[in-house]
Amino acid sequence: MANLHFNAWTQQYKKPFGAIHAGNEVSLGLTVDFPAEKIDRVEVCLTKDSEQPVYYRMEKRGQTYKCHITITTAGCYYYFFQVVFKNQRIRYLGKGCGGEGKECDKFADVKSYQLTVYASQTQRPSWYRDAVVYQIFPDSFANGNDDGHVNGNKKNILIYGHHDDKPMYVKDDNNNIQRWTFYGGNLKGITQKINYLKQLGVNTIYLNPIFQADSVHRYDTNDFMKIDDMLGTEDDFRELVNKLHANGMHLILDGVFNHVGQNSRYFNRNGQYGANVGAYRNRESPYYSWFSFIKYPDKYKSWWGVVDLPTVDHHNQHYQQFIYGRRNSVLSKWNDIGVDGWRLDVADELSDEFLTAIRQNLNHYSDKILIGEVWEDASNKHSYGHRRAYTDGGNLDGVMNYPVRKMIINFLTGKQDGVETGYQLMTQWENYPRNFWLNCLNNIGTHDTKRIRRGLGDNIDLVKLAFRLLFCFPGIPCIYYGDEAGLDGGVDPDNRRFYPWGHQDWDLVNFVSACIRERKKSDAFKDGNLAVMAGKDLLGVIRYTPASTEICLVNRSDKPLKVAGNYQLMGVTVPVKQMIADHLANLTLPAYGSQLLKL
Repeated sequence: MANLHFNAWTQQYKKPFGAIHAGNEVSLGLTVDFPAEKIDRVEVCLTKDSEQPVYYRMEKRGQTYKCHITITTAGCYYYFFQVVFKNQRIRYLGKGCGGEGKECDKFADVKSYQLTVYASQTQRPSWYRDAVVYQIFPDSFANGNDDGHVNGNKKNILIYGHHDDKPMYVKDDNNNIQRWTFYGGNLKGITQKINYLKQLGVNTIYLNPIFQADSVHRYDTNDFMKIDDMLGTEDDFRELVNKLHANGMHLILDGVFNHVGQNSRYFNRNGQYGANVGAYRNRESPYYSWFSFIKYPDKYKSWWGVVDLPTVDHHNQHYQQFIYGRRNSVLSKWNDIGVDGWRLDVADELSDEFLTAIRQNLNHYSDKILIGEVWEDASNKHSYGHRRAYTDGGNLDGVMNYPVRKMIINFLTGKQDGVETGYQLMTQWENYPRNFWLNCLNNIGTHDTKRIRRGLGDNIDLVKLAFRLLFCFPGIPCIYYGDEAGLDGGVDPDNRRFYPWGHQDWDLVNFVSACIRERKKSDAFKDGNLAVMAGKDLLGVIRYTPASTEICLVNRSDKPLKVAGNYQLMGVTVPVKQMIADHLANLTLPAYGSQLLKL
């Protein structure tokens, strides 16, 4: 029988819930069912990252011991409780399942709770608060030329004969790509499809890289200041931006600032920019100091050892000013044209100082959003030997929320039940500052993953449930182009097939569009706090504001599910528990069914 009781998800034991602002107070309580005369002291042990722990004595208030701690600096803190008896025996309580605590006798068995402390809340532009994002891989979406011809004249490439050809790479015997293959999608094509996107309900486009490059994915930038010839011209880009804005829509670009292409004008390995131009060909090049040569010119630092992608020294002041200087920089050029935000590729490869400087550049404009590619929990992410400051409030506004994708797929495929999924979702809310959490770009598929249809075993009923959850989860929903139309595909490059114009699954398209409409009219789903109800096959996402409470219920099984008696609640107050029970007393969800309820 447990003698110590704590739950980080209830205000009885921890207030406020989740992350706190530096300088504010957190109140902690621990119920202790041991005789007071046997206890010497009850303490909270608090540690910032890997620094020395600090012990705070808790004062007895009836059966509960309490303390109030003010933390003045941002960071990732960890805490647990200990009861020290007069005979010097120690009983510990750390994190158990969900918010509940778990007792143990050995210090080595203690799992600490996390407490995120942030310096400031990130911004939430009004347009982004209401955003429904559509990610486009530019080569594979639409060709806007009247006769369908492919722009540009890249050397050593192959063009698919038909848009329904499956993508592939042409590789040599050493598995190196020798020929990049292209469909020929372009910016005019995207502009021509604005009406489709608007009818779907999308109001923001996120484009994979569009700057000049050799590859089809364009993460090997050749020139940051130039639109890739195959995508069109700068005038085409300006037209896209202007028409999006005229339709009340916004644009986010992919910023690839950790590395460049080996054949870029900055490195110029193949000499296409001149025989004596670039760091690879000339030690006197203004770009030479950008790169780290191990043995000049053929051995140099590159991203994950991929020689096609030489990494850039982010501490180089010339490079820094080139990327984020106030004038004549990469950011200033495209921001001045009207870009509404940036998604930063491999953000964990960029220093916190570099990210902060990018944020400071964007602060000179109104309502620019900055999202980082981080695959893990961003609040406790470590790279290059230290904890990253993503959630502190000074650089990223949010991250791409790959953990949400994993939660949804694992639940719908039976790898975990609804209770475990609820624990994971609540833990993310517990760890993230509120605005950061609501800014995260949620996805169920991207250019780096299998298509959601493939990930869910070609079960369109489950695909619909994945979309239903995507639009009810906290954060900004992001659709990977074609997922709403039933496009299939495995891992790269198969996940980059051409959009199936004329062959869409219109039933799925209409379902997704309906999900978008439901979200847009719900302040709770856009901006509400979170609670969860969950069972083996049931997941209920509860979103609430002072004015309204809405629930998204999902039954992942192939059989009808009576809701009453088949769930537990997480993060729900007592009055709301009764209200939920009253509304769900006679509710049965159909097989692979979902329902939205407004309480």
